[in-house]
Amino acid sequence: MELTRRDAVAALATLGAGVGSGCLDRTLGEREDGPATLAALTAAAEVVYPSETTGHERFVETFVLGRIEEREDYYAGLREALVGLDERAREWYDAPFVDLSPTDRDALLQEVGADYRDPDPEGLLGGRVRYYVVNQLLFTLYTSPTGGRLLGNENPPGYPGGRAAYQRGPNDE
Repeated sequence: MELTRRDAVAALATLGAGVGSGCLDRTLGEREDGPATLAALTAAAEVVYPSETTGHERFVETFVLGRIEEREDYYAGLREALVGLDERAREWYDAPFVDLSPTDRDALLQEVGADYRDPDPEGLLGGRVRYYVVNQLLFTLYTSPTGGRLLGNENPPGYPGGRAAYQRGPNDE
């Protein structure tokens, strides 16, 4: 299942994040640290997202642009978490996070505790990675129409027909 920019915009709408008209015309590449941020988040998405999904880079980029629109503090926290993750990758695996194999990226996320720590934007590295990277990627995926299809709910609450689909029983037509 291919994730699209439209999926990311739909997920942002669920958050109540207004996507400015110019947001989709910009890229993270316009920021000095944007390409590194996009590469690291895409590498994380390749591990966190189900294997049947594709199109991670455009999906992630659109979501991040929508989330940082007028929220520099969020972007700074995200960058700090990704820099910490990259430092650990270099210490423990002798390579940047984005250059690790998917198996090693998954192992690193587990080793820093991103799979069990409580999400905490101010806490230890595992909690920050859980908050800014893992939870945000998963939330975005599963609140998008494509991610909803993976769960068997093509109209998640917040989309036209979503509330009705949510309230219907499994045998209702």
